[in-house]
Amino acid sequence: MQFVITGAAGMLGQDLTAAARGAGHDVLAFARAELDIADATAVTAAIRGTGADVVVNCAAWTDVDGAERDEEGALSVNGTGAGNVARAAAACNAWTLHISSDYVFDGAKRSPYVESDAVGPVSSYGRSKLAGEREVAAEAPERHTIVRSSWLFGAGGPCFPATILRLAAERDELNVVDDQIGCPTFTGHLAQALVELATRPAPPVGSVHVAGGGSCSWYEFAREIVAVSGVSCEVRPCTTAEMPRPATRPAYSVLRSECDAPVLPDWQRGLAEYMALTRAVSAR
Repeated sequence: MQFVITGAAGMLGQDLTAAARGAGHDVLAFARAELDIADATAVTAAIRGTGADVVVNCAAWTDVDGAERDEEGALSVNGTGAGNVARAAAACNAWTLHISSDYVFDGAKRSPYVESDAVGPVSSYGRSKLAGEREVAAEAPERHTIVRSSWLFGAGGPCFPATILRLAAERDELNVVDDQIGCPTFTGHLAQALVELATRPAPPVGSVHVAGGGSCSWYEFAREIVAVSGVSCEVRPCTTAEMPRPATRPAYSVLRSECDAPVLPDWQRGLAEYMALTRAVSAR
């Protein structure tokens, strides 16, 4: 198959490019520096004539707090940009695989969110991701899959484990919020699932949830990161109110699927693979 990947220099984009090529597929990978998805003309020109079977949109505005300061900027990428990619893919009769977020939910639920649950974002970032879902569905109504995932981390870019490891090496103790619950998702695992979805004879139309197995709070995640790293640092729980941020985060955003979605390994296994990768890089 011919894959076209936008946002290919990002954390997920790098892993997806490697996973698709590792499975024997042809890949045309566009980094943001090569293709700004907010530029509709550029997107159409880049995708036209590629012979794409599937276009995977990994490009996104990921600065959650920055979106509160510049909602228009976030919407131009996560909303309009997502639509530009889907429109260009549809014009080539390619399937659109679009990456979305748990932040389209309000976090008021206390059992896992499934695909049929009502959306209700509580931040500019969440609203921009929901806008992107709607743009994709409108531009490629019969040929799209929206993959909602959460709390991504990987070896190819800045992420929560990298931040915790850096801070733990600098400090004797860390305070981390314990009242936000979600599913940490290793991008290496998600990338394999995306390849599997894209290569199905009939990919699912609409939204599917694909996130790391299990769930935890940011505090529990940080505590496990420090524990497996062997760094001496005390991790203490605190509340969101004690560490306010510009953007509201869902208090609970665990994702599970009621559809035929790929099932990922538990987040602890993802963390173990992440640690192995980063140690290998450090040892070079």
